Amino acid sequence: MVIFVAIISFLGWFIGEYFFQGSGVAFAFFAIIFSSISSVWSYYYSDKMVLQISHARVVTPEENYDLHNLVENMSIASGIPKPKIYMIDDTAMNAFATGRDPQHGVICFTSGIVQGLEKRELEGVIAHEMSHIGNHDTLLMCVVSVLVGTIALMSNWFTRGMFYGGRRRRGSSDLGGLLLIIGLVLLILSPIIATLIKLAISRSREYLADATSALVTRYPKGLADALKKLAADQEVLEVASEATSHLYIEDPMVHNEGANWFSSLFDTHPPIEERIKRLESM
Repeated sequence: MVIFVAIISFLGWFIGEYFFQGSGVAFAFFAIIFSSISSVWSYYYSDKMVLQISHARVVTPEENYDLHNLVENMSIASGIPKPKIYMIDDTAMNAFATGRDPQHGVICFTSGIVQGLEKRELEGVIAHEMSHIGNHDTLLMCVVSVLVGTIALMSNWFTRGMFYGGRRRRGSSDLGGLLLIIGLVLLILSPIIATLIKLAISRSREYLADATSALVTRYPKGLADALKKLAADQEVLEVASEATSHLYIEDPMVHNEGANWFSSLFDTHPPIEERIKRLESM
């Protein structure tokens, strides 16, 4: 959170100095206020925003009694209040949990994962997501989604202004040239900075959620088999984005963009093959 406020404050100062000569301090102050409000807002409302941009809808017990029954059983086994259930109408197989605490927990499934997994496999997925709720991982995940999106938005504003207005206005001065260099460096580093913030969700949390799922269900093979099906699924989850990919049980952007050795360095999830191996060794 501190890093986020610092980055936004610097962006505010930079925009003020670059586009409005001598207004850097004022813009930095505005950026601090903006980032602070954004942080507080994300704490209370980021889960609703994530569900909205994912085009998720509420699933009632009348619509899918079996799914509600499975979630309630895993809720009792986990000792966590039953979360609300949402659905994304997409044939891709995936799921995520959200909510700032167990009392406001939500588990969101794609229609593909509900239809494609057997009962014991789906139980493993539900218990995995329950672990994220119980460990308060979902709060950090939701906040990070909003903060990463904010950094990306401000970077985009700056980029447009720099190339369409600022360079003409300030490019002739020495200060303008220096700021242009800083701007180009910022333009290159902004996606990396946002990714590093997103990586605050440690890979170890995914391993812990897998282990907790095995502990709750007493059947690690269920989640392992589910992960195998998710790994084999090549359907593209249309609503997934870089800002929300870390929420899902399996990274949907791997299918969207293709994996390579460089991009794997910034993966928010551990290798799914390693997760399966650990589960099968239990």
